[in-house]
Amino acid sequence: QEQLVESGGGLVQAGGSLRLSCVGSRRLFGRALMAWYRQAPGKERELVASITSGGVASYADSVLGRFTISRDNAKNTMYLQMNTLKPDDTAVYYCHADTGPLNVEGSRLTYWGQGTQVTVSS
Repeated sequence: QEQLVESGGGLVQAGGSLRLSCVGSRRLFGRALMAWYRQAPGKERELVASITSGGVASYADSVLGRFTISRDNAKNTMYLQMNTLKPDDTAVYYCHADTGPLNVEGSRLTYWGQGTQVTVSS
């Protein structure tokens, strides 16, 4: 069973920065599409940013230009650098991995981390 472990959350004032980290296994980081999701109280979980095994990134419009996703496959670690944080960014942030198709039938595996709280005060 693969595990993803997030860290780096905390309390920060609006305009501040935080960097989240997500550590997984070498086997997973070698092939998986990795992503950060977040869930605010009373809201659905939403995709924040994703990055392919080759390093191609994409972002939600709400964080474009403020957040940067990256990964270091040699360290089995993904990062989310969050700058110019706003109170609306307050949420639990989750790391997610998707292996992609594992066989000709298209079976895939997905994994979630336990989440890390980010709170932005105004």
